[in-house]
Amino acid sequence: MERLILALLVIFLAVLTACTTTISPEANTMEKSKNSMIISSPAFLDNTMIPRKYTCQGDDINPPLEFSGIPSGTKSLVLIVDDPDAPMGTWDHWILFNVHVISKIEEDNVPPGAVQGTNSWGNNSYGGPCPPTGTHRYVFKLYALDSPLDLNESSSKQDVLNAMKAHLLAQAQLIGLYRKT
Repeated sequence: MERLILALLVIFLAVLTACTTTISPEANTMEKSKNSMIISSPAFLDNTMIPRKYTCQGDDINPPLEFSGIPSGTKSLVLIVDDPDAPMGTWDHWILFNVHVISKIEEDNVPPGAVQGTNSWGNNSYGGPCPPTGTHRYVFKLYALDSPLDLNESSSKQDVLNAMKAHLLAQAQLIGLYRKT
C-alpha cells in the first residue's frame, strides 16, 4: 500500500512539473513592456468614430497620434493602419516605418526620416477610411523595434511585417470606427 501511495505521489509530482511553465525574468519583462506601450489620438478615443476630416469624405489626412510607454532600446517605430472589415480582405491604409523614436505624429504629417510603404491603393501615403458600406474598424498598430528596417518605399505591409519579426520589442493598437454618411 505504501508503495502504491509513493508511486502515485511520484506520478502526481511528475505531471505537476510537466504542466508548470517557468517564465524567465526576461520574458516577464518583455511581456510587461509589450503591454505598457500605448497609442492614442486626441481626435478620437479607442473604439469610437474617427472624425470625417481624416476620411475620404473629408480632408483625407492622417489624424494626430500620440505614443507613450515606448520601451528602452527602441531604435525605430512602425505604424500600420488597416481595415480588417474590407469586403475583399484586409485593406492597408498607411504603412509607415523607420520612424525615429517620437512621442507623437502631428495631423497631416509624416515624421522626418520615416518611410511610407505601399498601401492597398498602390500609393505611398495615408489613405483615410472610406468603407463601401456599413461601419468598419480601422486599426492603428504601433510597433517598437530594436533596429530600423532595411526596406524601401515599394515595401508592402507584408514586407514590413516579415522584416520586423526578429526585432519586435513591443506593440500597441488603437481602433477607430467609420461609416460613410
